[in-house]
Amino acid sequence: MALKRKLSTRKNIAKSLRKAQGKVKKAAKKAIKRTVKKASKKSPIKKKTIKRKPTLKKKPLKKRKTAAKKTSKKQAAKKHAGNLVGSITHYFPHVQAAVIKLKAPLAMGDTVKIEGHTTDLTQIITSIQIDRVDISNAKKGDEIGLQVSSRVRQNDKVYKL
Repeated sequence: MALKRKLSTRKNIAKSLRKAQGKVKKAAKKAIKRTVKKASKKSPIKKKTIKRKPTLKKKPLKKRKTAAKKTSKKQAAKKHAGNLVGSITHYFPHVQAAVIKLKAPLAMGDTVKIEGHTTDLTQIITSIQIDRVDISNAKKGDEIGLQVSSRVRQNDKVYKL
């Protein structure tokens, strides 16, 4: 019983303090409003019109033309001094073999150049396979396995020299 009375009195004290603080705040706000009203009646503020200088509209920047011209596929093939034979679709690093999707026929003993973003490789074809069976030549549309001497990457282009 004694604890409940102490708690209740503590709560009552806290409530009364909050109410008192609220009343003080309200009274202070009212006093501030009164002084502001009196000051505004005594010296009315005149509104000044500010003339703004006209701003110049900025012209949109023109896009710069790049110095390098876009080349078509035919021009790109001529640039590489060879005919485009196909592109790399996959590379097997353990056996150093590349899978090539052919766009033109290819045979054993042909010299090919493989070019890509980081690849630049020229070699003579020594091994061509289709489904792990050695062949001597492949036609357009075949996917062949080709033994390569260094790493090649997907989408590298293969040119016949």
